[in-house]
Amino acid sequence: MNHYPIIYIQPDDDPLDIRMDNVFKAVFTKGTPESTCALSRLVSALIGRDVTIVSILANEPPIGNTRDRQIRFDIKCKAENGELVNVEMCLNPDIFEPIRMEYYTSRLFGGQDIKGTGISYKDLTQTYQIAILANIKFFKDDAYLHTFEYYDPICGVSLGGKTRIITLELSKLECIVKKPIDEMAVSERWAVFLEYLTDKEKRSKINEILQQDEGITMANQVLMTISKDEHERARLESEYKYQVDMQSKLVTAKRERDKEILEMIKQVGSLEELKQQLMEN
Repeated sequence: MNHYPIIYIQPDDDPLDIRMDNVFKAVFTKGTPESTCALSRLVSALIGRDVTIVSILANEPPIGNTRDRQIRFDIKCKAENGELVNVEMCLNPDIFEPIRMEYYTSRLFGGQDIKGTGISYKDLTQTYQIAILANIKFFKDDAYLHTFEYYDPICGVSLGGKTRIITLELSKLECIVKKPIDEMAVSERWAVFLEYLTDKEKRSKINEILQQDEGITMANQVLMTISKDEHERARLESEYKYQVDMQSKLVTAKRERDKEILEMIKQVGSLEELKQQLMEN
C-alpha cells in the first residue's frame, strides 16, 4: 500500500508523455529524493530485486542543453553495491535495437577499470542494460518483459556472466492493463503507468496504480510538477521537437540519396557497373 502523498491525475490534466525520452530522463534525473527513489524503484522492478541508485553518471550534456544533442537520451547510473545500470526509453526504436543494446552493454561492462594491484576479473560488477521499447513489438512471443544473458542454446547452460539486457515492450500490455491492480506484478504496474499515463480512458486505472505503488507515485509527482511548469514544459517540448526535426532531416536525406543511387543504377545498368564507374572517376 502506498503511504506517500498522492497527486491524482485529474480529468483536465495534460501530463507530458513520459515515453518521450527527454521527458523520461528529466523525471528520473531531477536530483530530488522523489526522482532518485523513483529511479531505484523502477530499476528494482525490472531486474527483479531491490536496488538503490546512489549516483547518476555523467554521460551527456545537461538535460537543459538543446544544442549539439544526441537523438537518444539514456540514464547511466550506479547502485550502492557498485552495479552499473543504463536505462533508456525508446519511443520509436530502430529495427537494429537488439544489436544496439548488445553493443552498449559490452561498452558499459568493458568500461570498468580493473587494472591495478590486488584487482581481478572477479571485481567486475554486474551490469544491466535496460531498454523500454514503445510502439514496436520486437520479439514474437507475448511476454512484455525479457532478461537476456549468455547461455549455450543447445545444452541450456548459462555462462553465469555479469551482463544482462532487459527489455520492456510497452506494445504488449493489452491483456495486462485489464487486470485488477492488486493482481499486477510491480513491473506490470510500471509498464501500464508508462504506456497509458496520457490515455484519458485509462486515467482511473493509473490513479489506482498510484494508490498501490510509492515509486510510481513519486515519478508521477515529478512528472506533474514538470508538466505544470510552463517554462519547463516548453523547454522539454522544444527539445523533443529538435530531436524529431533532426531525425526527420536525416531520414529524408537518406531517402533522397537512395533515390539518386537507384536512378544512377538504372542509367548504368547495374550496381557493380556503378561502383566501377565511381572508382574510375
